[in-house]
Amino acid sequence: MGDGVRRSRDRDADRDRAADRLPFQLLWTGRRSGWPAALVAATLASAVFALLLPAAVAAVTDAVLSREGGTGPLLALAALLTGGVLAAAGTKVAEAYCTATATGRLRTRLLGHVLDLGVAGERTFAAGDLASRAVSGAPQVAGAFPLLVSGTANLVMSAGGVAALWLIDWRLVATVALAVPFGLLMMRLFVRHASDLVTRYQELQGEISARMADALAGVRTIRGAGTWRREADRVLAPLPELSGSGRDLWRAYGRIQGQGMLLMPLTGLVALAVAGQGVVAGRISAGQMLAVAGYAPMALGVLGQVSLLLRLARLRAGARRIAEILVEPVPSRGRRPLPPGPGELRLRKVTVRGPDGPLLDTVDLLVPAGRSVAVVGRSGAGKTTLATVAGGLIEPDEGTTLLDGVPVMEADPVALRRAVAYAFERPRLLGTTVAEAIGYGGGTLPARRIERAATLAGADGFVRLLPDGYATALRDAPMSGGEEQRLGLARAFVREARLLVLDDATSSLDSVTEVQVAAALAKAAVNRTCLVVAHRVGTAARADLVAWLDRGKVRAVAPHRVLWADAAYRALFEPAGPGGPEENR
Repeated sequence: MGDGVRRSRDRDADRDRAADRLPFQLLWTGRRSGWPAALVAATLASAVFALLLPAAVAAVTDAVLSREGGTGPLLALAALLTGGVLAAAGTKVAEAYCTATATGRLRTRLLGHVLDLGVAGERTFAAGDLASRAVSGAPQVAGAFPLLVSGTANLVMSAGGVAALWLIDWRLVATVALAVPFGLLMMRLFVRHASDLVTRYQELQGEISARMADALAGVRTIRGAGTWRREADRVLAPLPELSGSGRDLWRAYGRIQGQGMLLMPLTGLVALAVAGQGVVAGRISAGQMLAVAGYAPMALGVLGQVSLLLRLARLRAGARRIAEILVEPVPSRGRRPLPPGPGELRLRKVTVRGPDGPLLDTVDLLVPAGRSVAVVGRSGAGKTTLATVAGGLIEPDEGTTLLDGVPVMEADPVALRRAVAYAFERPRLLGTTVAEAIGYGGGTLPARRIERAATLAGADGFVRLLPDGYATALRDAPMSGGEEQRLGLARAFVREARLLVLDDATSSLDSVTEVQVAAALAKAAVNRTCLVVAHRVGTAARADLVAWLDRGKVRAVAPHRVLWADAAYRALFEPAGPGGPEENR
C-alpha cells in the first residue's frame, strides 16, 4: 500500500511540474510569431493611456476652474481617450490571435502524443475524456500568455496609481496600503479553492463526454434493446455533482466579488476623504482630488481582478488535465531494420499487467512461419491482449515478442507496420472513400490490388452495388457490422505483410460468409503467418495449431483435433446458457 501511495504521489508531482511548465513551453514555441509582441505593445499602450487619463482629467478640471489654459488640456484628454480605445481594441485582437494559435499548437501536440501512446493511451484515457481535455482544456491553457500580459499590466497600473497618489499626497498611499493585506489574503484563498473546484468540474465534464461517446458507439444496440432511458440516466449520472461543483464555484466567485466590492469602494471613499481634507488644507487642488478618484481604484486594481483569478484557476485545472496525458511515457521507438523473413512469431515469458491482475502471465508461444495459429479461450482469458502484443501495438511489462528473431519493440516502426497487418472485430474505417478505407496506411495502391483484396474478403459484391462503387464516400455508404468487418479484412489483405493478426475479425459474419472468407483467407495467407483470435469452432478447426489460453496462461498448444478430446476444451464452444453460445459472447 505504501509503494502504491508513493507512486501516486510521484505521478501527481510529475503532473504538477509538467502543468507548470506547459504555458512557458507554449510561449517558447510561439515566440517567432508577431502576435505576442503585438499583444505586449497594445497592452502596454493601453496601460499608459489609462495612467495618464486621471491626470488629464485633473488638468482639464483645474483649467476650467481657473479659466486659464485654453483648449490644450481638453485636446490632450480627447487624444488620450481616442488612443485608449484603439489600444484596447488592438489588445483584444492580439489576444484572440495569440490564444487561437497557441490552442492549435497545444491540440496538435496533445493529439500527436496520444497517437504516440497508441493502444496504451486508448486503455488509459477514454475517447470522450480526451476530446473534453482537447476541446475545453487547451484554450484555457493557451490563454496563459495573454493572462500573464494582462496580470503584468495590472501590476504596472497599480504601481503607477501608487506613484501618482504619492506625487499628489503621501497620506493617500498610506490610506490605500491599509487594504492590501486583506486583498492579498482574499486572492490566495480564492485561487486555492477555485482551482480544486474547476479541476473537479472539468473531470466531471470529461466523464460525461466519455459516457456519451460510449453510448453513441452502441446506439443501435441501445435502441434495439429499448434501454435508451437507462443509458441516458447512466450518461447523466454525474450531472448533479457537476451542477454542485458549478454552484460552489460561482458561490466562491460571488463571495470574493462581494468582498472586493466592499473593500475597494470603502478604501476609495477613505482616500477621497483624505484628499478632501487636503483640498481644505491647501495641499492639493480640486483637479487633483478628482484624479484621486481615478488613481485610488487603479492602485488597488491588482486586488480587484477576480475574473483574472478565475481564468487563472481554470488555466491551472486545464494544465493539470492536459499534463496528465503528456507525462504518460511514450513507448520507445526502435531503429533496428527487419530483415527479410518468413514471419516466425515467438513470445518469450510475456507478461502484461492490468488493473486487476495479469492479463497475460509468462506466456511462451511459437507461431511457426507460414502457419496459422488460432487463439481460443473464455472471455477474459487474454486473447485480445495476446493479439495486441504480437504485432507490437503495446509493450509487455515483462518478456519479449520476436518477429523473425527481432524484438518487435526494437524494430523500426515503419518496417514493423509493413510487416504486420491487423484486422479487428470492430474496424474503424478511415479515409474518404471505400477504396481509401481499404488501402488506408498502404500508400497509393493500384485499383486492381484494392479490388482483389476486397474480393478475397468477400466485400467486392456489396461494394459494387454502392452508388459509385469503390469511389463511394464512406459517409454515403451505410454498412452492417459484417460488411464493415469484410472491409477491415480487405484492409489487412491488401498489405503484403508477413504476419496477419485477426482479432475476432469474422465474428459479425454469418456462417456461410465466414466459410467463404475463411477459404479466401487460406489463399491470402499463402507464405504468410496467421494469428487468429477465434470464438467459432470452425475457425479453430481450420487452423494448423490452436493456442488455448486460460486466465492469461497458455494451457495447451496442439491441433484442434487433438484438443477436442478434452471436455474442457469442447466446453469453450458449447452454449453458455439462455444468452446463447459462448462463441457469440
